[in-house]
Amino acid sequence: MRFPILFLATGGFVGYIPVAPGTFGTLVAIPLFWLFASVQRYSMGLSLVVFAVLALAACWVAGRAEAILREHDSHAIVIDEIIGYLAATLFLAPTWNHAVVALLIFRVLDIVKPFPAAYVDERLSGGYGVVLDDVVSGVYANLATRFVFLLL
Repeated sequence: MRFPILFLATGGFVGYIPVAPGTFGTLVAIPLFWLFASVQRYSMGLSLVVFAVLALAACWVAGRAEAILREHDSHAIVIDEIIGYLAATLFLAPTWNHAVVALLIFRVLDIVKPFPAAYVDERLSGGYGVVLDDVVSGVYANLATRFVFLLL
């Protein structure tokens, strides 16, 4: 069970890249943005359910990976960036402009951790703390991306 958990948690082992693993983990999520957008065409409700299931699964995987790696929120774990980026692109049209702007805004917010992301990161243990702060940053990034394109 160790291999599949680490494979998922590290975004196909991208999390082991020594420089900016979170950014590379977010890049892994770009094709998932297009895939997930195809689900969104059918139903907003189904999309939210699928996203929630993916987020909960990511929490479980991140928690297991922490136990294997024996490190809280290891830099190698990038499944949180993947789920956070999916939150950042939820219900956006699958275009390169949306993909890139959402990525840039998400990465900044993931590093800055605006309230309540930092609170979630500090207060929740295990995989929930690892993943859910990125979901919060992703929601903020989604709103900021929409605002940018509203202004343009």
